[in-house]
Amino acid sequence: MGDVAIVGIDCAFPGAAGVQAYWDLLMRGGDGIAPVPAQRWEARDFPAVGGSGGFIDDADVFDSDFFSVTPREAAAMDPHHRLLLPCAWRALEDSGRAPGDLAGTETGVFVGVMGGEWGRLTMSDLARVTPMLGSGSSAGMAANRISYHFNLTGPSLAVDTACSSSLVAVHLAAGSLLSGECDTALAGGVNIVLSPSLGMVYGQLGLAAADGRCKPFSADADGIGRSDGVGLVVLRRLADALADGQRIYAVLRGSAVNQDGRSNGVIAPNRWSQQRVLNSAYRRAGVAPDRVAFVEAHGTGTVLGDAIECAALGAVHAVPRDTPCAIGSVKGNLGHTEGAAGIAGLIKTALALHHRIVPASLFADRENPQLRLGERGLRLLKAPMRLPRGETLAGVSSFGMGGTNAHAVLGSAPRTPRGAGADGARGRAARDAVGVFTVSADTPEALRRNLAAQADAVAGRPRGAAAALCRSSNLVKTGLPHRFAVAVRDTGELVEALRRAATTDTAAEQGRPWGRPVVAFLFTGQGSEYPGMTAGLHRESPLYRRHLAEADEALAPYLGESVRDLVLGGDERVHRPRFAQPALFAVGYALARTLTSLGVTPAAVLGHSLGEYAAAVTAGALGLEEAARLVARRAALTDELPAGGGMIATGTGPGELAGLLAAEPGTAVAAVNGPSDTVVSGPLDALERITRRLTGRGVRLPVTHAFHSPLMAPAAAGLRTETVRCAPPAVPLASTRHGRVLRHDLMDAGYWAGQIEEPVLMDTALAALVADVAPTHLIEIGPRRVLLQIAARGGRAPAVEHLHPAPGPAATGLELAEAVAALYRGGLDPLWEELYEPGHRGVEPLAPYVFSSARRSWDRESFVQPARPATVAAADAPHPADGAGDGRDGDDPVLHAVVQAVAEVGGHPAERLVREARFYEDLGFDSVMVMQLKNRVEARLPRVGEVSVQEMLPALRSVGALADFLSDVLMARSS
Repeated sequence: MGDVAIVGIDCAFPGAAGVQAYWDLLMRGGDGIAPVPAQRWEARDFPAVGGSGGFIDDADVFDSDFFSVTPREAAAMDPHHRLLLPCAWRALEDSGRAPGDLAGTETGVFVGVMGGEWGRLTMSDLARVTPMLGSGSSAGMAANRISYHFNLTGPSLAVDTACSSSLVAVHLAAGSLLSGECDTALAGGVNIVLSPSLGMVYGQLGLAAADGRCKPFSADADGIGRSDGVGLVVLRRLADALADGQRIYAVLRGSAVNQDGRSNGVIAPNRWSQQRVLNSAYRRAGVAPDRVAFVEAHGTGTVLGDAIECAALGAVHAVPRDTPCAIGSVKGNLGHTEGAAGIAGLIKTALALHHRIVPASLFADRENPQLRLGERGLRLLKAPMRLPRGETLAGVSSFGMGGTNAHAVLGSAPRTPRGAGADGARGRAARDAVGVFTVSADTPEALRRNLAAQADAVAGRPRGAAAALCRSSNLVKTGLPHRFAVAVRDTGELVEALRRAATTDTAAEQGRPWGRPVVAFLFTGQGSEYPGMTAGLHRESPLYRRHLAEADEALAPYLGESVRDLVLGGDERVHRPRFAQPALFAVGYALARTLTSLGVTPAAVLGHSLGEYAAAVTAGALGLEEAARLVARRAALTDELPAGGGMIATGTGPGELAGLLAAEPGTAVAAVNGPSDTVVSGPLDALERITRRLTGRGVRLPVTHAFHSPLMAPAAAGLRTETVRCAPPAVPLASTRHGRVLRHDLMDAGYWAGQIEEPVLMDTALAALVADVAPTHLIEIGPRRVLLQIAARGGRAPAVEHLHPAPGPAATGLELAEAVAALYRGGLDPLWEELYEPGHRGVEPLAPYVFSSARRSWDRESFVQPARPATVAAADAPHPADGAGDGRDGDDPVLHAVVQAVAEVGGHPAERLVREARFYEDLGFDSVMVMQLKNRVEARLPRVGEVSVQEMLPALRSVGALADFLSDVLMARSS
């Protein structure tokens, strides 16, 4: 049998809501046994059952809105299903993946569940049967619910072998993985003690513990105490888990299942079958019994069951070995969780291997001498047992009442080599590394709730670097519509940011993004350069380093030296055109490629003057090597021009400047950046006179030449002779030469020659870009903030968010991370992995998702309220033709009728049924509910007449869309 890794766990047991709470309960030797809650039954009415057991707190809580389940359907659902759905979500999160990422994959779901008590309780009253009860009461739907709500398309089956159900489910899941039927599997089980009925059976059989407690292998053992429990593990083939860098709790080395056959009775255990299943599991795992350090036994605490199990264990493990095989049973802590018993033992064993310590077995202090454990090579764990270094093997047993036996062999996780960058990651660079911590939720309230939970969890860790934690959050906490993201360096900063967001309305007010952001890149031109530009980003971003090196390599043949070294070394030559232009091109190219490598794809690009070269590469109009050659040629031609020219920025429009320019030959408009934002080029003496006449509205720019003026004619002539390999832009490019968007135009030699001597039409180009793609975000691509200020002054893109990944000399990797965080909040799903050094790509545990506890779906008296028959609804309903309407829903009687019909079918409170509420995504409707809705609507709106489902389907986008459709039908039929 091949190896299968346990990569994710979630559970809830009596007194232990969650994996950490479960482990804490085991290690402190606690138990979850308590009096029977009044919600279940009145203990005094059933004295033969006893007054105690193991009960999960808040087992009736279910966040139906999160799973798009209507309140009426939630009330009809088997509570086993309701416990499994959030457990599955949290287990997948714990495996290091956002659960939504598995949608549409052939992930398998294998759930052990014992009996069908909910169905018996709810379906016996035939007058109350509804379609929702039909599907909600089936134990066989337990796995199907998970597959449906998570859109998992692999094998999905419920297993009922009584008390061994969940371990048999794990066995089947492992087989499915190893056969290639699925690549990921959820496996486990669930049990809820809904009524005293099975307890009465145990009592009549003499198997019920008087105090409701299992006392495995104890001299005081007197029977079974029943308990709730739910647990799921995420399984993957070991090779796949290692390849994907997932955390591995333990490895399933092999498992086996058999049957008692004809034994001493259908519910009597069979020692020989138990013996055989142990040997079969060890054989399939390829291990000898003497290598097994401990066994998590079935251990129910019945006198006969314990005796038979110990005899079988002794027959297999009483072999020559250094120390006896340790045994214990978690039923001493929890009671007998029946259909979830196997997964309770498996999770305990996996955690013991993970933490390298085995908890003591409760009630072991009074070991039953009749079990003869010592002579059978066994010892009962009376104290926690530390595990030695190296691989440790353990066994888990689970035996069904009907004779189906299961045993699994687990091994400790393999040691994995430390990542290549891990050692270096311990230094200051690792401590200072920037990450983006993400949290997402289904509502603004849920976002605040989960921000607070994450803050508490991170605060409980030692203060330190946050990058690896951020990376884990990007993998796990990014799949839901309401989003939060913050760029941080250490966990102290992170806790402050999380708590600030959790206690204010900032995160909620941002709302949910309804689509991906529409991003435009604005490439800065000459004049923005400075020595050492982007050095901080280069130091912290491996991605930027890689792409700057690409540009450096492309430019090197034409410059004869490294532009990267010149840029980062603080060389003052960066101000000379010969080096300034290649340097700015390299920075622009590297910044753009850094963003696109992170998944930021521009909807359009714009380049200001020299910036158009990097914009053309980003748009696909030029290749990197071709653009590098042209930029180097342009720089050389410009550098050869005589000095004496310059540029001034003016706070006025071209029209007002016309007279001034006419009086100064050789001057010209070099750029129109906005309605009152014009740049003038020309001889320096002429510019000085114009500046004086502008009385404070002219500022000299830090450039060496009169760019975009007739003085550039020699350079333009040189460029015109070039042969340029180019293509039409693949991304819309707003040309600042033509002031319009290029789609099929070629940026050939003529284009670049004209571009160097003609004015930069920034204002009209930006207006064209905004009109063409309607950006939500403008990102400046350059070493300092220039174009975003121009855009803000010009007012061409109001209500657009401005971002800059490298906004000046003080910029580091933080600004890049902040830009990515802003885009994530705006709807982008970045390629997060590229943001982090390899040494920061480990797996860090995160607090699980906190679901809403506001809605409870369990009524002991009636279990579920039936929907009112359509005929009753029709009799009570106001008819729009008769002037119905009570002032609600904007005095729209049709909308009011639709809202009432939807409320009847789904059980939603009226305040949730706003016009924008979507039937499938928000209200959880399915095809059966649509048919019911059709009948309700027709009863409430008789003048509409009969409407077919086919006619209604296109209108089922939202409550308001259906009301509008029915209003149109009513109007058409009335006319």
